[in-house]
Amino acid sequence: MTKAQKKKILDELKEKIAKQKIMIFVDFAGLKVKDLSSLKKKLKAVGSQFRVAKKTLTQIALKDSGFKIEMKKLKGEIALVFGFKDEISPAKMVWQFSQENPNLKILAGFVEKKFVEAEKIIELAQLPTREELLARLVGSISAPISNFVNVLENNIKGLIYALYAIKK
Repeated sequence: MTKAQKKKILDELKEKIAKQKIMIFVDFAGLKVKDLSSLKKKLKAVGSQFRVAKKTLTQIALKDSGFKIEMKKLKGEIALVFGFKDEISPAKMVWQFSQENPNLKILAGFVEKKFVEAEKIIELAQLPTREELLARLVGSISAPISNFVNVLENNIKGLIYALYAIKK
């Protein structure tokens, strides 16, 4: 690779690192191209991106952006998953994909600029998404109101049944 190409990749990595909300390091050794393409499409749908880069370039980009990690400690072929919209969706997508394809391994990551081990990424992936939490909140707020309406409705129905029985 020429110096210009390396600089372009480095600038691109720095830009993505600056915009990310979560960054996950994965080992994709042994993963088939069609599976990798499938993962990239799924990640793109949730506002995330899968990027393969050399460890040395990644190390330089992370160091320049204020992140501290020894890339040499991470084994295998390393790729980065950047989450730009939220923290949970990319983690959930990568974790679910790794369950289906054991060749993809979650190694570590950064959440809110803090280094976390693979176990924490998996815990984060198992949390409900923002939409699921909002749906639960709406359900719990509307439950007392709908129960109250049902109680009032049943009292009126009881009165109607009693009047109908008296009429007969």
